[in-house]
Parts: sequence; structure tokens; C-alpha cells
Amino acid sequence: MTDLKIKSSGSLIDYLTRIGYTRTKVKQLVKHRAIKVNGSAAGSHDMLLSEGDSVSVSKEGRDKRAAKAVPPMGIKVIYEDEGLIVIEKPAGLLTIASEKEKEKTAYFQLNEFFRLRKPSSKERVFIIHRLDRETSGLIVFAKNEKVKKALQEGWAEVDKRYYAVVEGSPLKAESEIKSFLKETKSLKVYSDRHSKDGKPAVTKYRVIRRGPSYSLLEIVLETGRKNQIRVHLSDIGHPVAGDKKYGAKANPFKRLGLHACLLSFRHPVTGARLHFKSKLPGEFSAYLTLGLRHGAD
Repeated sequence: MTDLKIKSSGSLIDYLTRIGYTRTKVKQLVKHRAIKVNGSAAGSHDMLLSEGDSVSVSKEGRDKRAAKAVPPMGIKVIYEDEGLIVIEKPAGLLTIASEKEKEKTAYFQLNEFFRLRKPSSKERVFIIHRLDRETSGLIVFAKNEKVKKALQEGWAEVDKRYYAVVEGSPLKAESEIKSFLKETKSLKVYSDRHSKDGKPAVTKYRVIRRGPSYSLLEIVLETGRKNQIRVHLSDIGHPVAGDKKYGAKANPFKRLGLHACLLSFRHPVTGARLHFKSKLPGEFSAYLTLGLRHGAD
């Protein structure tokens, strides 16, 4: 039994979601009479609480399988509500299926997570965007068609930022890279400055740290084209560390030196501004710190 003391007035569901419960879970707990307010079973998920009220949540009222279910393969849930879920994807995991791999993907594993969490539920995720297999960081998935459509239609307004560890040190502390991107038959993307049939792409960068061999950049995407960051940084002579496909000479992290560190957007249902951050991966930070100790600018 979890006992809680209310310090300010508000609804039961708002209080419990603030301390980590999902709205769906609160409604389930109320339905199964697993929440008591001042000793009596809560009659509604949106009942009003007053300062000094006592709220008790029964562990027995929780779905035991749901309590044990966690996303596999290193996936971390950062935020979830009835309309969307934001996760942190590890490097090495596909976002969606490829011709060769169907199950070792964030998409498949999240749907399995939902199925195990509540077998009777029809919850599923819908793709909004994706990260390359070797890129880690934040991804948002919709949980219904309406939210999917709204997020996709407003995707250009979403603030999307990345950390990139690149070879060398860009001359300019910050700059903007523009080109038209095209793709070869072998699926390699390249820039064409004056293309009439390529896709326009704009990438902004800012140098955060400079080292003797590698530098850390913050990347802001104005467009979201396939391999855009990797191609543009290669274009200016500073490919992403570990990105041999686009000219990197070494692979210090045994993965791509790219991490999606920020997503900020308006919730398509509530209109509230959501802001999510993900820390610089430890291997990036340790390597950069070691490098800086040996002669950084």
C-alpha cells in the first residue's frame, strides 16, 4: 500500500500523473477500487482533492504483469500519456523494420511492451519519424491515428536537436549548411548544390567543445531528410565520428557519434508545450574529456 498526503488541491488524476502514474493506469486503479481517499474507495478518477487529504494506492490493485513489463533492448520510456509515448532509443536498434530485420526494432518492441503490459488492450504505436540504427536518443510515437496525423502535419514546427561528435574542429563556431539531397541506387545520400529534383535540406550547427581530434557540436534540423546531418557534416570536412559511409577515418565509440538530445513540441490534443532532453552519452563525454585534457583549444 502506498500512502500519500495531499499538499495542495486539485483532481485525483492530475495529482497521480504528476508523480508518475499514466492516466490510463489511474482510471484502471479507480475502476478496480484500488485507490482510497481518506479511507474510502475513490468514486471517480477526476474527483477533487483538498489539502490534507490522504490517498492510498493498493499494490494488489495493480496488474502484476503490467508492473513487471518494461521495454526490452535498452529502450527507456521518457514520457507517456493516452496519445503519445516518447522513448530513448539505444544505438544499434532500428526504429522500424528493414527487409532483413522485423523484430529487433523500437516499433516492434514497443508494441510487444504494450501487449505484455495489458494483454486485453489494443494499444499500439504509430511511426512519426525515425533515427538511424546507430544513432541514439529521443523518438516520439503516436498511440492513435489522430495524434499521428497531427504530429506529422506539424512536424516542421518541432524543435529537433542532436549532439554530434565530429572529426576535427570546424573553423566557424556556428554556421548553416544548405544543399539539395539526392540518393544513389546504392542508397547513399549526397548533396547537389543546384539540383532541380533533389530535396532541400538545411542544417545548423554550433560548436560546444573543441578537442585535438574530435569536437562536439549541437545540431538543429530545419528539415528532416534521410542522413541529412551525416551528409552535411561530411560536406564541410568534419564527418560524424564512426561514420565510414560518409568519410570518417576512425570509429572511437564503436557506433555513430550522433545522439538525438532534444524534442520540443505542442501536444496535439492538450496544446501544452512538451519539452524533452536526453543527456550526452557517457562514452561521448568520457572520450571528449580525455581528449580535452591532452591539448584542447
